[in-house]
Amino acid sequence: MECEIVETDYFTLHALCDGIFAAIAKPGQGAWSNAGIIDLGEELLVFDSLSTPSAGRELRRQAESLTGKKVKYLINSHYHGDHVFGNQEFSDTTIISTYLTEKLCNEKNKVEDYEKEKKDMDHYLLQLKNQIDSTEDNILKASLINQYQEMSKVLDDLSQLQIVLPCLLFEEKLTISGANRTVELYCFGGGHSPSDTFMYLPKEKIAFMGDLATEDLHVPIYNPEEFLTILKRIKQIDINIIVPGHGRVATMTLCDTLIDYLSFMIQRAKEALQNKMSLEDFICEFDVPKEYKEWKGVNGIKANLTTIYTYLHKS
Repeated sequence: MECEIVETDYFTLHALCDGIFAAIAKPGQGAWSNAGIIDLGEELLVFDSLSTPSAGRELRRQAESLTGKKVKYLINSHYHGDHVFGNQEFSDTTIISTYLTEKLCNEKNKVEDYEKEKKDMDHYLLQLKNQIDSTEDNILKASLINQYQEMSKVLDDLSQLQIVLPCLLFEEKLTISGANRTVELYCFGGGHSPSDTFMYLPKEKIAFMGDLATEDLHVPIYNPEEFLTILKRIKQIDINIIVPGHGRVATMTLCDTLIDYLSFMIQRAKEALQNKMSLEDFICEFDVPKEYKEWKGVNGIKANLTTIYTYLHKS
């Protein structure tokens, strides 16, 4: 299905087929999320720019040295920093996102006061360190250590970080055609963030999912019901290979796992509300099924249960 071709400090590059590469992040090294490189024919398209300018720079360097071609397009799957903080390394390319992702990048990612930002991050890292030292839970400890390492890398690059916004915006679908292949961008709404874009290669049946698909991770949820609807719509597409936002290259069974995960939590939250359980009691009495016990995430399953309970309570 894939072969490993290049190893860097930040990520490992995997060739999925001729001209299509997945950059799989190395934990705690400053990439934080996965990315994609697509050879369109005369030029390149990159999907997501990683978590730091340093990792973004290496991503572009690898893409162009591997193919001998220039990057023309960069796609931002959503506004979270671990997917867009490398944007400045692609400032001379056409950066593409949805209208809402561009708006959120502008509102949420601005660094207006470097010293204040640095102080806040130092404080956050200290809190993480205290949590790491005090937790007995090995899964949580590993999640906190990874968070600490990744945030430290962002802090290392903070003085050179520039927020570069997308310039070509779309709503629901955008098709990009090159001499060799066509790429389709879709946004079915917001599940993980208010606006989640994924990329589909129809000829090769490969999808780069952003954080709509992640491996063994309690990925934060923005809208649980919309997340579920999006995944069910994606299931209708003819896809053989998935590149998740975090984790290893996978098949469509990863989508099934996430559909089951969301469905299970929604069902349990609905039952709790029907039984007039408080959020505190619901969380306290919730027994994590064995298939999710090893999943990582600094806030674990509890944060997602809280989001789902609160969402259903309001609706």
